[in-house]
Amino acid sequence: MQSVFEQLVDSFLEGRVGIVENFLEPDLAARLRRNLLDLREENRLRDAGVGSNARLVEDKKRRRDKIFWLDRKHENPHENDFLDLVDDYVSFLNRTCYAGIAGYEFHYALYEPGAFYKRHLDQFKDNKRRAYTMITYLNEDWAEDHGGQLCVYHGEKEQHIAPTNGKCVFFKSSELEHEVLVSHQPRLSITGWFKTH
Repeated sequence: MQSVFEQLVDSFLEGRVGIVENFLEPDLAARLRRNLLDLREENRLRDAGVGSNARLVEDKKRRRDKIFWLDRKHENPHENDFLDLVDDYVSFLNRTCYAGIAGYEFHYALYEPGAFYKRHLDQFKDNKRRAYTMITYLNEDWAEDHGGQLCVYHGEKEQHIAPTNGKCVFFKSSELEHEVLVSHQPRLSITGWFKTH
């Protein structure tokens, strides 16, 4: 995985958004996708909110995805395989880039047809611990007309990123505003944040 990690960091350093197509092996992506779809069928996904802690509110005009937080306490082998990969990436970042990452949090995200997430920053105003955002996609056979692109704003310029299977996107949580454009198909991902002290 070292070469994949290097590609992700190199593209981040070059363009402020790291992108690598094959962060997840197809088998792991398929197992995670099945896990997320099972959670939907079991009605365990919850409407995502906006804000942090006591200020968390549901705002359907800004955000319409459903989420489920990953946690090793679930003892789910698919989640744990993903978190093992994340641990390896954190180790790589701290060793080679002196990133100072002290923890992380990740959740599944499901955008049903018609769902979106309006332009926003990932770092909270009252909590600066989120240093980096990482999104990994679980969508097989994604086509352009399915919508759901990640739109990243670089000043006046927009960068549109298709949520194709196994792809990983990585950027600074405090710097780049972004949004998820309206999805016309169920759109599956794992989204998370690397935290500093």
